[in-house]
Parts: sequence; structure tokens; C-alpha cells
Amino acid sequence: MNLRCTQPEDLINMQHCNLLCLPENYQMKYYLYHGLSWPQLSYVAEDQNKKVVGYVLAKMEEEPDDDIHGHITSLAVKRSHRRLGLARKLMDQAARAMVENFKAKYVSLHVRVSNRAALNLYEKTLKFDKSEVEPKYYADGEDAFAMKRDLAGFSMTERCEYDDSVDESCLEIDCNNRGTEEAMKKLSINAEDEENNESNDKCPTKSN
Repeated sequence: MNLRCTQPEDLINMQHCNLLCLPENYQMKYYLYHGLSWPQLSYVAEDQNKKVVGYVLAKMEEEPDDDIHGHITSLAVKRSHRRLGLARKLMDQAARAMVENFKAKYVSLHVRVSNRAALNLYEKTLKFDKSEVEPKYYADGEDAFAMKRDLAGFSMTERCEYDDSVDESCLEIDCNNRGTEEAMKKLSINAEDEENNESNDKCPTKSN
């Protein structure tokens, strides 16, 4: 199993993984936004055939009145590759990149209050703490727990007694490669062109 920084060609596969695994889904332009703005922070896990089997989509928050911190937008692992500790490894890679590139003090995420499996993973395995409840955070009206993980002194060499058998079924919520940003921009332009073409196809032609 190989973990690496996200490349432009991974975005479609990340979106597919998201659709398979999670109820919260995103348009391609949202993945592009993360890739263009913070190319160092998102990672994929690929199998021996170089197929994407999991990912973490991450960003830095831009709140001037708060400590510098990152946010996990989405985390997913395909059912065929769960219970291998991939969720922890992906999250650790993203956290390390936040610290090394932006000096992040902590990382945050949101999780449904009813999602006990995810809460167990985040609290017991990944060492997140609940900070508050955000009412009606999700589109269907369900509340979310806002959670934080302190990154002070974070080191990838430190290892806790993680349980890699923890169920990863409900995970809601060598970077700096040359040419990555340029490729992301080209992909962004292509995606916008496709959206515009679709929009034009749907618009009826006016007759005089």
C-alpha cells in the first residue's frame, strides 16, 4: 500500500471514492479548490495496481482571530481496504503537512452526532476532542460535533497504540511536485468549460 500527495489526475478517483463511501458529496470544482489552494495537504492511498482506495481532503482555515489551524474536509477508505489503518495514516500525513508547511497548531473536523463508529475512530484512535455542537450543520438538519486535535509537538515518528482493526465505514467528514499547480489550473479550466457547455446545452434557444 502506498500513500502519496494528491496529483491532478487523482481528483476524479477521489470523487468516485467519496460517492461510494460517504453521504456528503462534492462537485469537482470543490476538489480543484483544495488542490489549487493547498496542494501539500491532501493525500491518497493506492493499492498494488495503483488504484486509489482511500483519500484525505484537507485545507487550512482562514480565520484571522484564531490560531493557525487546518481542517479535514473529507476522509474515506473503500470497504475493500478498511481495517488496515489507512484512515490513521492518511490523517497523520495531512497533519504533518499542516505543521511543516503552515505551522498549524491544531486540526479540526466535523462529524454527525449520530455517527458512533466515526466518533470512536476520531476520539480513541486519532485523539480528537469534541469542542462544541453545531446545530443543523448537515443538509438534512442533523447536528455535528466540532472536533479538534492538538498538533503541538506532533511527530510522525511518535506512535501510539492504535487499533488498526477499528471500523472505518463512516468517516464523514514528497508534495510540492513540479507542475502540480499548473496542471490543477488546466484541469480547473477544463472543468469550467464542461460546466459551461452543459449549461448552454440546457438553455433553450430564443426565437425572434
